[in-house]
Amino acid sequence: MAGIESLFAKRIQGSQSSIVRDLLRYSKMPNIVSLAGGIPAADMFDMEGINAALNEVIESKEVNAYQYSTTDGELVLQEEIVKLIEDRGIDAACDEIVVTSGSQQGLDLISRTFLDEGDVILVERPTYLAAIQGFKLTGATVEDVEGGPEGLNVDALEARLKKGPIKALYIVPTFANPTGSTLSDEKRERLLKLAVEHNFVIFEDDPYGEIRFTDQLAKPIYSLAKSEKEKEHIVYLSSFSKVLVPGLRLGFIVTSRKIREKIVICKQSVDLHTPVLSQLIVANYLKSGRLQPRIKEISKAYQKRCQHLIDSLKKHTEGKISFDAPTGGMFLWAKLPEGMSATELLKHAIDAEVVFVPGAAFYVGTPEDNTLRLSFATVTEESAEEAGKRLAIALKNYEEAIAKA
Repeated sequence: MAGIESLFAKRIQGSQSSIVRDLLRYSKMPNIVSLAGGIPAADMFDMEGINAALNEVIESKEVNAYQYSTTDGELVLQEEIVKLIEDRGIDAACDEIVVTSGSQQGLDLISRTFLDEGDVILVERPTYLAAIQGFKLTGATVEDVEGGPEGLNVDALEARLKKGPIKALYIVPTFANPTGSTLSDEKRERLLKLAVEHNFVIFEDDPYGEIRFTDQLAKPIYSLAKSEKEKEHIVYLSSFSKVLVPGLRLGFIVTSRKIREKIVICKQSVDLHTPVLSQLIVANYLKSGRLQPRIKEISKAYQKRCQHLIDSLKKHTEGKISFDAPTGGMFLWAKLPEGMSATELLKHAIDAEVVFVPGAAFYVGTPEDNTLRLSFATVTEESAEEAGKRLAIALKNYEEAIAKA
């Protein structure tokens, strides 16, 4: 007799939980130093400003804050988003914006809008794990294109496009997850040109672009789209989770009106609309003018925390963990010596009470198993020092296990 497994949709059969989410439980354990979570630092949340924004909603006695609303988002928030993205070089109107329940929902919505079973979507190698999971659930074929310290290899992409059509390209062009890499302006322009020429859509995911350690601003690819035709080949996603708080679950999509119309239809069937209360809180916060100063504080803090982790790794691991220092974002992408496995190292790291995410999780095809992602957003000088010590112990124990094998 067939069990419940036979009733699951084919797209979910064989799917596995995200290792990043599974490792998140270690961040709750007081004895563990966690470098695994892709979560922002709670000590950087502007609770004073957020509470003031919430109280403003409550004191207004606005009953619509608790009512059903329009699917595309509250106009008052859309107007503030227009101002926000203007600083990023994006010229958009309110009717080119969809407010989403986090940028993760944004990814789900554009996947529903564009991807059919059998379609080909390209991603950078390596890339954001949850994006890979989401695209696979549509039944699309996910292929990767070589990436590196300077981001996506556009020459490799162009060579792939000559082999056959694709439906979309997913990319995190600024301070990418997991590598921390940033694509040059010249490559961004080439990507947009290729999208128009080969008729595919760029899914541009930009959750980290504001968290920069230098004054150099990397303009979103979307900001380069000047004509309506170019705008119809790119969808821009962003989020308030990394620069404000993740618990409000608020993000947004910017795209052409033609694409926006279809995305709104998809969202109607998903959650009707993003909670109005969350939208009004964020709208009030943006009006207060507190966001940009807070982003500068976050960036300064993360830069310092990144350096603490780098110093500790250099001090304790004897060069056995190599990396390129990022210029923004939340992640340090590292490598072990050839022949070593980060997945195997994690077992010894857990015993040493330190955790990270093995890089293999971020690959579509055959992974580089000696890679690992280290998150520095939540470390302190003391915990970074301890992380280096514990990783050194894990490496020593792993090397001894290899020698005995």
